[in-house]
Amino acid sequence: MSSPSNASLTPFQKARDMRVAVVRTLWNSHITEALLAGALDVFKSTLDHDMVDVFEVPGAVELTYAASKLIDSGLYDAIVVLGCVIRGGTPHFDYVCQSVTQGITHLNSECDIPTIFGVLTVDTEQDALDRAGGSLGNKGAEAAQTALLMYDFDQKVGSM
Repeated sequence: MSSPSNASLTPFQKARDMRVAVVRTLWNSHITEALLAGALDVFKSTLDHDMVDVFEVPGAVELTYAASKLIDSGLYDAIVVLGCVIRGGTPHFDYVCQSVTQGITHLNSECDIPTIFGVLTVDTEQDALDRAGGSLGNKGAEAAQTALLMYDFDQKVGSM
């Protein structure tokens, strides 16, 4: 439970000492750059610049490997993965989406550090643009907010 002195602080205010790794894919980089910018904007308003490290991997399937290595490093309180998979004319979309979803789900169930899923799985490039700072907001920013909230959750559970 929170102490009375921390009761009025929001999760964002309590996360000042949080250390985060953000991993983004280079595939569909024009989309993942926008997701990253949204995430970094959220973190800038809450964390010191040196508390966020950014890494890049080729594609969505590699996100699970990168997140696993970053968790194993013991340096981070949360990992945010950002990617974009756009449906094409082959089943490849389904395999990639299934792989990354199951991989990140596995990390969340087996590890003590939250891995936040910020991977767009969309039908069209326009769908992605709408979710990467367009008409439907920025899912990268939402992933960063989720990381902050999960850090707060961990702090509360850890103090029980």
